[in-house]
Amino acid sequence: MAQIIIKYKLKAGVTREQYENWTRTTDYPSMRSLQRVSRFTNYRVERPLMGDAAPSVDYVEFFDVLDIAGFIGEDMGSEVVQKVMGEFMQFVDSPEFLIAEEVV
Repeated sequence: MAQIIIKYKLKAGVTREQYENWTRTTDYPSMRSLQRVSRFTNYRVERPLMGDAAPSVDYVEFFDVLDIAGFIGEDMGSEVVQKVMGEFMQFVDSPEFLIAEEVV
């Protein structure tokens, strides 16, 4: 199983309330409905564990994906994902999309 990790800041003028409402009402239901996604969670970054510097990101998302090749090859081009991604990009600035595998 692969994991997709997305790290990002909100665009200037976008409030946490606006973005988190969209996450709950659109992003979660849409992305969690995909058969290849076994788990999807979004975390608000509150503060660094150590030090006083501002965090480099506002949010971090984690997707557990059962079939990463199918997700990239089919799901990413689907109407559902394209709609969600279009809306997502209106809220966020320069997201970083990462594919990770657990070290065992």
